Amino acid sequence: METKKKDDRKLLGSQIEDRILEYIKEKPLEVGDRLPNEFELAEMFEVGRSTIREAVKGLVTKGVLQVRRGAGTYVSSLTPAEDDPLRLNAKLHDRFKLALDLFDVRLILEPEIASKAAVYATDDDIVTLKRLCKETEELYLADKDHMPKDIEFHTWIARCSKNQVMESLIPIINSGINTFVNLTRRSLRTETITTHRAITEAIANHDSTGARCAMVMHLTYNRQELLRRRTAYKAQGETKEEKEQ
Repeated sequence: METKKKDDRKLLGSQIEDRILEYIKEKPLEVGDRLPNEFELAEMFEVGRSTIREAVKGLVTKGVLQVRRGAGTYVSSLTPAEDDPLRLNAKLHDRFKLALDLFDVRLILEPEIASKAAVYATDDDIVTLKRLCKETEELYLADKDHMPKDIEFHTWIARCSKNQVMESLIPIINSGINTFVNLTRRSLRTETITTHRAITEAIANHDSTGARCAMVMHLTYNRQELLRRRTAYKAQGETKEEKEQ
C-alpha cells in the first residue's frame, strides 16, 4: 500500500511538472525569472506542497529550474534537457549568433561525415537514403513540415558513415535546427532540394569528394541566408529606433 502511494505521488508529480512547464510557457516567464513560491503553486494547481516539491525537484534535475537557497526558484531553461540536449534555449539572447555557431559546428563535422558515408554506404543504405531524400523533397514542395524528415535524412547519412559516435551526435546537433528554421522558413527551398539531391547522388556513386563538396554547399547556402537575414533584421531595428526618436 505504501509503495502504491509513492507511485501515485510520483505520477502526480510528473503531471505537475508538465503543468509548471505550461505555466512558464503561457505566462510567459523567461530565463532568470522567479517562479511563484511553493504555497502559491500548491494553491494554483490544487495539490499538496509535497507534490510541488516533487515536481520542482524533477524540473531541477531536467535543468529547467534552479532553487536558490533563501531566494526562491528560478527558470534556468525553457526546455527540459532531454528535449534540448545542447541547452540551446538557455542561450537564446541572440538567436542569430546561436544559429551561426550551430552551422559552424555542422560545417566542421557534416562534410566529412558525408565523405565517409560515400565510402561505407551499402546498397541498402543507399536505397533508404534515396527514399528519405525524395520524401523530404515532397514535403518541401507540398509546403508541409519537412523538418523531422530533414533531420532523419541527415541522421541517416551519419549512419551510412558507420561511425557510431557521429550517428548519435548528429541528431543532437540537429536538435538546434528549429532555432534556425524560425528564421529562414522556406526561402531556401530550391537550394535545399538541389543540394540534397547532389549529396544523395554522390554517396550513391561512392564519390567521397563529391559528397563532401555537396554538403559544404548545402550548409553554406543556409549560413549565407542566415547572414542576409541577420543584416536585414538589424537594419529594420535601426530604422525602428530612428522613427521612435
